[in-house]
Amino acid sequence: MSRRCSDDAPALSLPVRPLPWPKTAGRTLAGGWRAAWWLATPVLLAVLLAGVPLSARAGGGPENVMLVVNAASPASIEVANAWIALRNIPPINVLMLPWEGSLETIPIGTFREEILRPILQAIDGRRLSSQIDQIVYSTDFPWRIDFKEELPAPLVGQDHFPSASLTGLSTQYAAVLSRQPTYLEVGSNRYWRPLSDDGIPRETQGFRSWYGWGAAGELLEAGGPRYLLSTMLGVTHGDANTVAEVVSGLASAAAADGTRPIGTIYFAVNKDVRSTTRSRDFSAIVRELARHGVQGELFEGTLPVRKKDVAGLMTGTPSFVWDKAASTIVPGAICENLTSFGGIFTPNTGQTNLAEFIRSGAAGSSGTVIEPYALQDKFPHPSIQVHYARGACLAEAFYQSIRSPYQILVVGDPLCQPWGLIPRITATIASDSSALETGRVLAGKVLIEPVGQVPKHAHTTPAGKPVHVDRFEFFVDGVRHGQCAEGESQQLDTTELADGHHELRVVGISSSSVETQGRLVARFTAANHGRTLALGVTPERVRANGTVRVSVAGKGLEGVTLFCNGRVIGRTTGPEATVEVPADVLGVGKVTIRATGRAGFGIANTVNAEPVTIDVLPMN
Repeated sequence: MSRRCSDDAPALSLPVRPLPWPKTAGRTLAGGWRAAWWLATPVLLAVLLAGVPLSARAGGGPENVMLVVNAASPASIEVANAWIALRNIPPINVLMLPWEGSLETIPIGTFREEILRPILQAIDGRRLSSQIDQIVYSTDFPWRIDFKEELPAPLVGQDHFPSASLTGLSTQYAAVLSRQPTYLEVGSNRYWRPLSDDGIPRETQGFRSWYGWGAAGELLEAGGPRYLLSTMLGVTHGDANTVAEVVSGLASAAAADGTRPIGTIYFAVNKDVRSTTRSRDFSAIVRELARHGVQGELFEGTLPVRKKDVAGLMTGTPSFVWDKAASTIVPGAICENLTSFGGIFTPNTGQTNLAEFIRSGAAGSSGTVIEPYALQDKFPHPSIQVHYARGACLAEAFYQSIRSPYQILVVGDPLCQPWGLIPRITATIASDSSALETGRVLAGKVLIEPVGQVPKHAHTTPAGKPVHVDRFEFFVDGVRHGQCAEGESQQLDTTELADGHHELRVVGISSSSVETQGRLVARFTAANHGRTLALGVTPERVRANGTVRVSVAGKGLEGVTLFCNGRVIGRTTGPEATVEVPADVLGVGKVTIRATGRAGFGIANTVNAEPVTIDVLPMN
């Protein structure tokens, strides 16, 4: 079941029942992008956090994540730079949040006020509330949250280590903000998909932050708890991965999208409680995978030995060394181990943590950050592999398979979608029937006609109808501004945009319950007010201990602001100037520098330069 709503909801509004999907052609796409989203003043999220229904979109795309980067950590910035480039994350979706506290454990009050609340305020202040479905952390944030100070009275003296994970509590953000620890309840995650008697999930459902969920997991038209899926791209502090290992894993995962990898998902059967806790459903899961053309196999032991086609793994063992198995993980694989300390990165725990899977090529894994005991509800059910094979992205697959995720840390590329049936999106400009493509100069009002095609081997909907692209959403410079149904068109009013560079994303959404996305990204120049701004950056390749010279040149400008990945890196006065920026501020990797100039108040006096991408290399 998917829900649709007509116009974009404001960031804050009174709770209302979602409106039916619009059937009016030519809805206006404009009025939002003022070239200076970074100057928006954050406001409180009181109504949003109470569960305001927002308008429909497809999750699982770069426009739907808020990437949180530790601006005080070179490792966090480097990993983020890599993922931004791999996934084409819009700069408005990147939050640089300096964090110099513990990278292991912090109190829940500190987490709420210094990490979670600033993230939610940034989402709201940047007018992204109607589109963000996921909070994604780069490296170097604390992976464990101590909630002893808010432990319910009946548990005082009973729970001696009241700890939760960074991703688990971020997902249940509303409970954290309200200081109501409902995340402790069994079945606290109602996005978890109910199982049939044989352990097979009855459905796989795409995720939206505005969806409400009933007690039986039903998608509600009004009411019900709401969530934000949360993951970490990697852990690089303590007994964890190197930055290079994390970046390599992210690159492999991004390349796996839509490839329908040839391989086998392995399920380990042994007498360890770590295996027996969830092994009873393995056989049924393998049969269900076969229905989707994905091979599964049960084996005795802990790791598949000398297998070159590990497309996924469910095992249970306290410790292992992947290299000793002499097996190869296929790009995009989810590899899971049910053990007590899989999400703990302090040295010498006596157990192997999830970093071993990431190091060996897995797209994602998870582990608990405190002793959870062998309770299935606290770990991914083997149905995670079914959701993945049905086309869900990695984050959706994880959270549809965990009933009580508060102690589990989910790590990897949340957007990885190896079995996703990704639509191909094209669009034309109605006035001359020409293709919408990068490099166009546009003026006035432009009517855009989108078209979507799904792969020929796409599944049918539950009603037996072929899957197709049934709606489109439009993003200008990362901000969602409009939508239209299949066969309709969308109007882009460029007069309400700053002159100069912009990016238009046309996102097509499939009619399946997974709501798979495809996208067309076109960069264009708006030319309505006669303003121009040139941006130059030298050198194009620089060591991280070097300096970057950023030059701007325009006419009649009062000043120019320079940006890189979600933060200001410099300001100038006058129409021409050069600013020197330490390269370590930008971080290692491919980075894109942007500039916006102003000649006064109003959109007619604003202009964006063509961005410049450079390579920042590690220090000698």
